[in-house]
Amino acid sequence: MAKSEDRVLRENLVEFLRGASAHVDFESVVKGFPAELRGKKPKGAEHSAWQLLEHIRLALDDLYDFSTNSKYVAQKWPDDYWPKEAAPPSDAAWNASVRAVRKGLAEFEKLIADVHTNFSATIPWGEGQTILREVLLAGQHTSYHVGQLVSLRKELGAWKDR
Repeated sequence: MAKSEDRVLRENLVEFLRGASAHVDFESVVKGFPAELRGKKPKGAEHSAWQLLEHIRLALDDLYDFSTNSKYVAQKWPDDYWPKEAAPPSDAAWNASVRAVRKGLAEFEKLIADVHTNFSATIPWGEGQTILREVLLAGQHTSYHVGQLVSLRKELGAWKDR
């Protein structure tokens, strides 16, 4: 791949991971999320905002760990990916989870930006997965649940359309 093509691919992957091109980004949806609504589930909702936020964090951590750690140990689905409690134990826990999601996204961005990252090489401890697949999965998964957070905020009356 030519250097300019490689640079364009890396820039586009970072943009995809961050969101906001065709939909709202993570920062916009968590900014100002009312503390009193973080553990609420509107009628018919399967998860609260806290559960969605923690699920995003847990999945990002797992995807990055799988992508970079030769001693990776698979998590148990669904137990290790979803918190049981609907509400965060404190504002500090919510804030820590938000910071951890930011960190997880930043780790993927560093992986993408590293010119030594070979997107098409298979991950030796995987079953045919590539870094490109894991980056796309991290972006798509995060985007999906960010959309759920927007819907949840709308249902709870805590979202103003832009």
